[in-house]
Amino acid sequence: MRGCERGSDRGFVTVEAAVVLCVLVAFTMALVWGLLVVAAQIRCVDAARAGARSAARQDPPGAVLSVTRDAAPRGARVTVGREGDQVRVTVVARPPVLSGLPFELREDAVALAEETVGAPGAER
Repeated sequence: MRGCERGSDRGFVTVEAAVVLCVLVAFTMALVWGLLVVAAQIRCVDAARAGARSAARQDPPGAVLSVTRDAAPRGARVTVGREGDQVRVTVVARPPVLSGLPFELREDAVALAEETVGAPGAER
């Protein structure tokens, strides 16, 4: 009888190892994707800040867009606007690899326009 019991357990270790390996690969892929998303978010932050600095210096609009797009992730949308004495740059990008997911990476940066700094009547 012992031989029958032993024979019925054969293959369980192989199946368990296959399942564990699949789970480990999926977990590793999720971690890598998460790191890529975080890196893209950081690039959005850097791009928005660079664009806001450029717009605050009164650089030409084409130069502001160029600086921002160079620092942003590929395919990002860039919006530059002005609200009173402040400039606002918004960078919106899709997450890398799984771009079909229903969320976007978005970052805003606001800077005070340089011509208003130290101007008479521009007290804060």
